[in-house]
Amino acid sequence: MEHLPLSVSDAVRLCLELLEEAALPGESFSRLALLARMRRVIRAGVEALRREEHTVCFEEAAWASVRAREHRRPATHADLCYFVRRMLRVPGVAERPLRAMTARECRELLERAFPASVHSYRKGRSILHSVFAFGFRREWCESNPVDRVEVPTVREHEVLPLTLQEVARLEQTAELPAFRSLRLPLHLMLYCGIRPTEVRRLDPLRDIDWRERTVTIRPNCSKTGGGRVVPLRGGDLSSLPRSFPPGPSPALWQRFRRRAGFARWVPDVLRHTFASYHAVYFRDYALLQQEMGHRDVSLLRTRYVHTVGISMRCAAAFWNRSAAAHSSSMPMSRCRMASSASDP
Repeated sequence: MEHLPLSVSDAVRLCLELLEEAALPGESFSRLALLARMRRVIRAGVEALRREEHTVCFEEAAWASVRAREHRRPATHADLCYFVRRMLRVPGVAERPLRAMTARECRELLERAFPASVHSYRKGRSILHSVFAFGFRREWCESNPVDRVEVPTVREHEVLPLTLQEVARLEQTAELPAFRSLRLPLHLMLYCGIRPTEVRRLDPLRDIDWRERTVTIRPNCSKTGGGRVVPLRGGDLSSLPRSFPPGPSPALWQRFRRRAGFARWVPDVLRHTFASYHAVYFRDYALLQQEMGHRDVSLLRTRYVHTVGISMRCAAAFWNRSAAAHSSSMPMSRCRMASSASDP
């Protein structure tokens, strides 16, 4: 005992505490059985202590998780870094041991880091969950406390599809010399339901088959990581350009929309328009789900499809003939909600 900073009385006191913890109420043990049980308690305690001490602080775990996903697209990686920095700004979080963090602490972290937006809160929760999942694989924590953090419900705003008259204005504006580079991207979003980010990643010469009238969304271009092939429909395809410059700028799209008479614009309205006219005309949700690249039809029913006021005649005009020829088939729609001007 000379080399330990403990006195004999300390050792005796610890033995008595261990004996008290190891003995079960109402059970009697022989001397050897009790010694064996005390040894088991000591070994289990030492192992638990080693696991508890094998951890890192939250900041180290978060950045290690981000580095493990450096292969992701630059925009995705930048998003991860942004959300991690937001969380690390919360006082006391950076140095907190990952293993010690509870569900209540995670909930409070998200509430303080993302107080203003439900969408940011949900995305922050997803990234926080991935940090703990990474830490679990590295044995820095025993579980993922974010599993016990509720996912807030998002109340989606109603997005009305464009009328035939509004579609005609967009297509007529795209014929102007200043905006002809947008003709093919506009067509792909409006009549094929392709997301703006997916259009930007397309290689038209490789991914568009004009003979088969199909567009291939490859996995490295898709938002969800799964490839799909969608039909190339709508209007007179022979008049469309076969390519477009890479990445039309958000400023060009903004000027284009304003020239077409849209002072206000709803993000993703072209995709909503595609889904709504598709649902009325083809009446096949499974096909629509496949073409839009969704895992199931629930998102279509709750967010994308808005068919009130769209007749079969108008849907047929949208798909089978130039919308410009039927610009008077439907009245002008109501004012659109204000939003970011960077989304086509």
